[in-house]
Amino acid sequence: MTALKAGNLDQLGGDVTLPRYNRDDVSVGIFHFGVGGFHRAHQAMYLDELMNDGKALEFGICGVGVMPGDRRMQEVLKAQEGLYTLVLKHPDGRWEARVIGSIVDYLYAPDDPETVIERLAAETTRIVSLTVTEGGYNFHHVTGEFNFDNPDVRHDLDAGATPKTFFGLIIEALSRRREKGIEPFTIMSCDNIQANGDVAKESFVAFARRRDPELGNWINEQVNFPNSMVDRITPVTTDEDREQIRARFGIEDGWPVVCEPFTQWVLEDHFNMGRPAYDEVGVQVVDDVMPYELMKLRLLNASHQALTYFGYLDGYRYAHEVCQDELYADFLLNYMVEEGTPTLAPVPGVDLDDYRRTLIERFANPEIRDTLARLCAESSDRIPKWLLPVIREQLERDGEIKRSAAVVASWARYAEGVDEQGEPIEIVDRMKDELHDIAQRNRDNPLAFIENREVFGDLVDNERFVEAYTEALARLHRQGARATVESVR
Repeated sequence: MTALKAGNLDQLGGDVTLPRYNRDDVSVGIFHFGVGGFHRAHQAMYLDELMNDGKALEFGICGVGVMPGDRRMQEVLKAQEGLYTLVLKHPDGRWEARVIGSIVDYLYAPDDPETVIERLAAETTRIVSLTVTEGGYNFHHVTGEFNFDNPDVRHDLDAGATPKTFFGLIIEALSRRREKGIEPFTIMSCDNIQANGDVAKESFVAFARRRDPELGNWINEQVNFPNSMVDRITPVTTDEDREQIRARFGIEDGWPVVCEPFTQWVLEDHFNMGRPAYDEVGVQVVDDVMPYELMKLRLLNASHQALTYFGYLDGYRYAHEVCQDELYADFLLNYMVEEGTPTLAPVPGVDLDDYRRTLIERFANPEIRDTLARLCAESSDRIPKWLLPVIREQLERDGEIKRSAAVVASWARYAEGVDEQGEPIEIVDRMKDELHDIAQRNRDNPLAFIENREVFGDLVDNERFVEAYTEALARLHRQGARATVESVR
């Protein structure tokens, strides 16, 4: 068994792909907030591919953690000198392993926020990238306004406060760059949010203007926030994954990453201080990412929501199990064709028929073992961004909504906290207590769940949506998930 460290790489077998570059030649040019599985399976992987070609060595990544849970990532990466194993799980059972070396440093901000700020403020920092989840941008899901009531945000806006949030750290660094006449870095969001760059800009500018209106205006005018679309199914790494990586490849890795073979990154070419040549390693660098982004959000992400609550209620626990069930596979495909796709603009260079079929195949990959529990998490952040826009657009165009409304009903039923076998459901959501309490009234008041205007806005006022939703919810209570899907597929 070989512990994953730079000095041990020559001990690994030939079935593991290794960095071909000298990591001593890599300097930090990118700081990334939110180093988790997805970032390491995606952005860091693309950069590693460039470095293997002898390029972008000035764009090494320094990860930054701000949350308590980030402490473990710091410890693992420090012990492994930034190295980790990325494993592609192919549907035929083949595992493909490579060691990624593009992350060359990691800072845990609560330990030394001043060092984080100073390094962000250094002229060598050219990009600050983010995977902080949909909820990390701190905006209200209905009004879209920045939440200044967040306790950590309030703390960071106090004069002289030591920043706790990534907003506070990044804005302080930009302030210092402005004072020194250093060009601002680009802020690159890689989260699953429609117009993620625009959302990031609104949040950072709002925070900055509250702190200093002139600074906020400077950021608004001078800092680039490119939109991007990112796609790779990356389930949570399990102990079984670690054991299999030990057994198959002889690697002792404290936090490897497993993912599907498919990957896609569409990125707008709007950068302040240059960028790596991402387009040379398969990234689609475009002028407008919106058509690709909507395609992914409303087909892939919304389809995940379409399968996850129904599947969990029906007793399944993995995404591939649901998608190998013909009933649910038909339901997903018909949702995409009849409801999701009509809301999309043309997507240059993409065959949507092929894209939809590929999505079903990806979801059905038995090697990924993506848990429905993961896909069910944080629904109050995800449903309003991925599915509700489809419903609203279809209502405006008098289009079909019966499947989308049924998905909302399946979420309401899931939030009741018990599946159809009587097993308890552990709800993971920032609003879990509120949602669970509301869902307990579903049978007495079928509108209780969608009367939550913080999540659903004015959809409860639309008669056609209410009719479709309440019919699906009633059938879920009477006959269960399979019968409900059968009735609308």
